[in-house]
Amino acid sequence: MADDGLTKRPNYPNPEPQRRRRRPPVACELCRRRKIKCNREAPCSNCRRSKNATCIYKELSPPPTLRNRDAQRSSMVVNVSNPGENCFAVQVDGQSTSGSARTVSSHPPMSTAPSSMISTPMSHSSIQETESLRSRISELEQQLSASRQQSVVNTPSPHYNISTTTSHIAGTFHVHQESATAGQPPAISRTIMHKTRVFGQSHWMNGAAQFAEILDIIEPYIQSETSNTMRNLQRCKYLGKVIKAKRTPAWPCPPTTELPPKEIADVLIDNYLRTFESVYRVLHIPTFKREYESLMSTETPNMSFMVQLKLVLAIGATIYDDHFSMRVSAIRWIHEAQTWISEPEFKSRLGIPFLQTQILLILAREIVGVEGAMVWVATGELIRVAVHMGLNRDPTFLPKLSSFSREMRRRLWNTILEIALHTSMESGGPPMISLEDFNTQPPSNLDDEALDYEDATSEPETVFTQTSVPLALRKMFPLRLAILKALNGIAAHAGYEDTLRMDAELRSSYRFLCRTLQGYKSSDRQNAPSEFQTRILDFLYRRYLSSLHMPFFGAATRANQYAFSRMVVVEASWTKWHTIFPFSPSRGSIKFDEKFIPSKPDDLTRLALCSSGTFRTNSIQAAFLIAAELKALLQEEDSLGTKSLPPHLVSTLEEAKRLSLRSIEAGETNVKGYLFLCLVHAQVEGLIRGISRTELPELVIRAADEAEERCLRILEANVQSLDSMGAASNVLDEMPIEPLPDVLADWSLMMPDTHFNLGGTDSMNWLTMDSLASCYQMAD
Repeated sequence: MADDGLTKRPNYPNPEPQRRRRRPPVACELCRRRKIKCNREAPCSNCRRSKNATCIYKELSPPPTLRNRDAQRSSMVVNVSNPGENCFAVQVDGQSTSGSARTVSSHPPMSTAPSSMISTPMSHSSIQETESLRSRISELEQQLSASRQQSVVNTPSPHYNISTTTSHIAGTFHVHQESATAGQPPAISRTIMHKTRVFGQSHWMNGAAQFAEILDIIEPYIQSETSNTMRNLQRCKYLGKVIKAKRTPAWPCPPTTELPPKEIADVLIDNYLRTFESVYRVLHIPTFKREYESLMSTETPNMSFMVQLKLVLAIGATIYDDHFSMRVSAIRWIHEAQTWISEPEFKSRLGIPFLQTQILLILAREIVGVEGAMVWVATGELIRVAVHMGLNRDPTFLPKLSSFSREMRRRLWNTILEIALHTSMESGGPPMISLEDFNTQPPSNLDDEALDYEDATSEPETVFTQTSVPLALRKMFPLRLAILKALNGIAAHAGYEDTLRMDAELRSSYRFLCRTLQGYKSSDRQNAPSEFQTRILDFLYRRYLSSLHMPFFGAATRANQYAFSRMVVVEASWTKWHTIFPFSPSRGSIKFDEKFIPSKPDDLTRLALCSSGTFRTNSIQAAFLIAAELKALLQEEDSLGTKSLPPHLVSTLEEAKRLSLRSIEAGETNVKGYLFLCLVHAQVEGLIRGISRTELPELVIRAADEAEERCLRILEANVQSLDSMGAASNVLDEMPIEPLPDVLADWSLMMPDTHFNLGGTDSMNWLTMDSLASCYQMAD
């Protein structure tokens, strides 16, 4: 520091400043307020004239001495640190709440006033002490808050690490793992990141992550110049792109008035009403049917209803037959709806029909497979539109509405809540809604016909109606929301004790639900839940149960403390598989080589085989988890002879491989799901036979080559079938087959396979998050 020319002095502490004695007050409060002269008596003459009961002189006590200041500060701090005793005795403005005035009675003299009636406020010169006191109070409040939080949650901070897996087949994955102690197993998988997306613990990819070592085993062999594995996979990917381009109409795709023949449309509408509408209440069925009948006889149809009708037809087409023969039409109807809903007329269309169309579009996109992986993002917009319309507020808090409007608003909000949970579970993203965001009551237990009457009253819970199943799901909504927030939320993940607690609550809720459904069937067999509804409820229960214990499944093979989670995941996966495929051979005594054909058309089975979305992904995830259990059992068992395994698990893995191939025959273009199942099956088969680790890669590579050859034959036949149907061609027909590393890294194992073509000229843009911007730029 530069010398300023002044003599430096020692850094002595500043001496205590001289305090001036404040003169006594010259007027009482009344005279000072009225600005009149006071004779300073007790009471003064003015107070006597105005009949004032008390005459108050405001004054300050003498300043505290250096001798007693420390004792005064210590006394104050002790009182503040004990929140149970006089916690309001000190204010941050430096004045005591007990008052700073000297109160004088109008009758006794001032000398006889008790000392307890006189308080001693801080002097003007004690500002530094006040600031110190404020700081001390803030520090104590923080310590108190921290101690309370520590008493509620007294768990050590977890340690996180990221493991990265890179393969020519799967691309690059980053698995975020958590362990109680740094560097010590068992590590628990929390999230998986692939390219630009982060998947939470409920995503299906957590099941496939159990077999990352297979990719490490075969990686050196598929890089060989003589290997056909990567070459055939490129050919499969190319053919898949050709098929998708032929199915996809040009964008934009304005809606038309063309509909299938009425007899086919009637079947498709019935398919939708008996399946999805029975679980997700979107439409008022009598009103929808009246508008449908009038549409067939009018020359100028209402385009809003036309779009809504085509979305219903698209959903119903997924279960029209065993090979989804109406896939091209369903994709076009969805593109028409997306074009119509994207038009800049949001304000004029805002209403219940527009909200119904948005819900149907989200369901159709996922089930048909048109950018179905992004419906979680679209659900966020749906929630905000509903909140903008006030659906999150119960109609009793809104201006008077008709009975029909009140019930439709409650039904739609109930469906939006279910879609929020469903898309969160499938995408691995947080549910983005909480119980504090709405006060809308559940819908009434009424059939649709009853809504036409203004004085309709809700039926008892023991009476089954068209709203009973959604009401049953609504009762479990708070618990399912808590499970998803624990799995996919960004806050601290649920510990094992919380997992066991939520497991017990989920089982208790499901038992109550089962008793309710059994009561419906015993009282009135004709008016009872359908088989589809009961299987959906059982499927959802197994889905939440397995997802809840999924984070601990991998660690359970290395630590016995999570053995219960391992048992729950395997049991729930096997039961979930047979809920989707009730005619599965492994349920009875049918041999593996017998062809799996249901005795009658089954809606849930067709959805798993022909459509995209939750039923397809969950059936494959169940197969992966069963295979992981088989592999763990084989690695744990020491035997010189043939190793025994649970036959029902082995047969399920066999069926999963065969049914995945059936999905490709039905029109699926992504072969990696089937390919990976073949790799997993080959590894399990090798462990059963007891082959060495050096022989295992050859077995797995052979299985991969055979799987790709089967897929190539099916995809080539599908291309020829589209050509015979006259589907629109695309520049992909002329695209040469060459190394495409970005294509191979797109590990969309069971992702929907159709994208919205936003007008980009580059045929190889996959319209993922990182390529969507380039499509917009080329369209401009």
